[in-house]
Amino acid sequence: MTAQKETIKSLRRDQYDAVLLDLDGVITDTASIHARSWKRMFDEYLRERSSRTGEPFRPFDIATDYKLHVDGKPRFDGVRDFLKSREIKLPEGTPDDPPLHETVCGLGNRKNELVNEAIANDGVEVYQGTVTWVRQLLHDGFKIAVVTSSANCDVVLKAAGLADLFEVRVDGNTIHDQKLNGKPAPDAFLTAAKKLGIAPERSVVVEDAISGVEAGRNGKFGLVIGVARKGNNEELKRHGADVVVNDLAELLARK
Repeated sequence: MTAQKETIKSLRRDQYDAVLLDLDGVITDTASIHARSWKRMFDEYLRERSSRTGEPFRPFDIATDYKLHVDGKPRFDGVRDFLKSREIKLPEGTPDDPPLHETVCGLGNRKNELVNEAIANDGVEVYQGTVTWVRQLLHDGFKIAVVTSSANCDVVLKAAGLADLFEVRVDGNTIHDQKLNGKPAPDAFLTAAKKLGIAPERSVVVEDAISGVEAGRNGKFGLVIGVARKGNNEELKRHGADVVVNDLAELLARK
């Protein structure tokens, strides 16, 4: 990491052409909705499984399980990785499996159902510092994309009133339809850069998840910015962030 990257105060057009932002935890506070939905879905399943098999019930822990196994990953990858951590193997199923069908896809669809219910009932909170920063980037001529593993991207952006802010969207549906590898693989970010017509080395990745900053590093992007919503500055640096901020308003150019 160069001293220049460590001390960056704002982005310059002579260095970069595009900014690729994650959605949950970067643009909107939907990461907390996802975390609660993961916990509810897994706890319901694990409790039912315990009563049926006699296995001890050990609840899903947001502080550890969410961060280590599901945060930032495509939904079915998150289900699969968490179950693997508990040494539970289920059939893969198909993306059309009904919610809570005892397959990887069924459990994932139940989680998606819970997320949509929460958004419909409670709405979406926006990180205003991010929105102000993105609008400044657009004014300065940067191309902007949203890159998320969530299949709820359109719903979230519409609920937040931000549907017109991003030239390109690469989301969980894109990842599934194009058979892309999920984060920490860089595929989704590389796809967004390609859609914008910008080389990775001229693009900036903005992420709050460990798997996301790893994806930025793995894709050899020009700059990876970590957003430490959880006070995990050093952890994000360790996994691939060149710069870490607590809020993207810190990068607003002072004019």
